[in-house]
Amino acid sequence: MARKIEAPIYETSSADLTRSDYRIESEHGVSVFVRCVEPKKKVSAVPVLLLHGARAGCVASFDLDLPGGSLTADLALTGHPVYLMDARGYGYSTRLDEMSRDPDQLPPLVRSDEVVTDIERVVEFILRDTGRNRLAVMGWATGSQWLAHFSSVRPDLVSHLILYNSLWPVRGPWPMGDALEDSRHPGHLRPGAPGGYGRATAESLLGRWEESIPVSDPDTWRDPDIAAEYARTATTADPMAAESDPPSLRTPLGAMADSFLLSRGHRLFDPAKITANVLIVRSELDFWSRQIDVDAATRDLTHAHSVHAGILPGATHFAHLDRPEHGRSRLIELLTSFLSS
Repeated sequence: MARKIEAPIYETSSADLTRSDYRIESEHGVSVFVRCVEPKKKVSAVPVLLLHGARAGCVASFDLDLPGGSLTADLALTGHPVYLMDARGYGYSTRLDEMSRDPDQLPPLVRSDEVVTDIERVVEFILRDTGRNRLAVMGWATGSQWLAHFSSVRPDLVSHLILYNSLWPVRGPWPMGDALEDSRHPGHLRPGAPGGYGRATAESLLGRWEESIPVSDPDTWRDPDIAAEYARTATTADPMAAESDPPSLRTPLGAMADSFLLSRGHRLFDPAKITANVLIVRSELDFWSRQIDVDAATRDLTHAHSVHAGILPGATHFAHLDRPEHGRSRLIELLTSFLSS
């Protein structure tokens, strides 16, 4: 069931695009936020679904109302109807009741198979809305992991799969996972880790970004207005953000648990079941994905229609929000060329 939101949750503007917001019913009372951005002049380009990563929701990630802040608009202006979604627990989708309890007393919330259910409901809506049989999907970091999982479960619905700065199920060093590992049982989460959900302030949302920028003045690498709006939009999407000081965004930690398992070689899905055309994009300075992820995915996608890999030289994890000369332009070139193939 889909319900259109008459007053958009977060207004953005463009003379050449239309935006519509929806709520899609998933399961167990979960309502998923979906935004459609499409050119006013309709063409027959493949629809594209974009999915956020482990902290900021879809609007903050992909549709900021600033020049250079909306990858959604860039793709839509080339003719694609572009859809954004928030998985349960993120952005404007249903915040789980458990996320008001003590996170240390909870298992990691929102695991990959639950997000796959949300994706399937959204994809069904998109295909009905566009009259198509298949669509293209792109995720950022954890979003790519979720969409790869979905593409292995419903390969019949996905024509193009774009993995952008994504982990892959291959064992290897992953510094972000070291604190989660059980020293007595390598390859497994330590008891109680990582908890049910975490909190992210505006400062922590921007911290990793700033640390990965290889120049002393981050404003020369990214537009400071985009950085500020990214943090503000991500944080204010949580209706309880203002209850903490400073305001903070609650984020489910099932994504961290699953990412740790992938980094230690656990297969949460079967790559051989993916049949789409696949594009693997990795930023050279990415702190999340590893080169071994690109190499392993290229090797494991044995039934994909095609597999292409591209590196964004000197780019960060946030290349799509950085200035054009620091990876953003090259990323858009790769995406538009791949989607038109």
